[in-house]
Amino acid sequence: MKHIVVLTGAGISAESGLKTFRDADGLWEGHDVMEVATPEGFAKNPELVLKFYNQRRAQLLGVKPNVAHEALVQLEEKYKVTIITQNVDDLHERAGNSNVVHLHGELLKVRSTISTNKPINWTQDLLLGDVCDKGYQLRPHIVWFGEEVPLLDKAIEITRRADILIIIGTSMQVYPAASLIDFIKANTPVFFIDPKPSISEKTKRNLRIVSSSATVGVPEIVTLLLEQKS
Repeated sequence: MKHIVVLTGAGISAESGLKTFRDADGLWEGHDVMEVATPEGFAKNPELVLKFYNQRRAQLLGVKPNVAHEALVQLEEKYKVTIITQNVDDLHERAGNSNVVHLHGELLKVRSTISTNKPINWTQDLLLGDVCDKGYQLRPHIVWFGEEVPLLDKAIEITRRADILIIIGTSMQVYPAASLIDFIKANTPVFFIDPKPSISEKTKRNLRIVSSSATVGVPEIVTLLLEQKS
């Protein structure tokens, strides 16, 4: 069975109503990224950071997967499918995809401030005073700027084994996730679905660009790939 690896970014979740947070001026919901998405910001003002992610968590719980998420699930009928997502939402899982790797963490999980292991499922607000079983403050299970990406090596190995790569809703400008395309085998077909693609078909062999939103482009490519297997 051929292995399809799908790399998704904020564009696929935006169509479910999730904000991508970063505005044109570089602010996240009016906050400098250094204030709400770095270890230093958390150390300086943990209450602000927790409030920021509580708002993001509440927003996530109020939205649903869209047709792009749902279309990807159909691929599992005829392919082995692994989703590698830069998103911290759970929309792929809610849609029904069975194998999802979250490069940047998960909004509906928290962890101890002293350990990256054993994240805890969490759907309510996270407050100062919420602690792990060893008495340390809990924090969002998010990879902040300046922190290592623990699952990067796993994502690289998965990408190396891909027979087909699909990229959806990402600028391919945020590293290290953007480097994953460099690890595919020679001549691996690549589908890049984004309304404003950042690369051209001249830059890589076997690259097909679909200049559409995720909800339009993903069902189109999924139908194509399923027809190839029929």
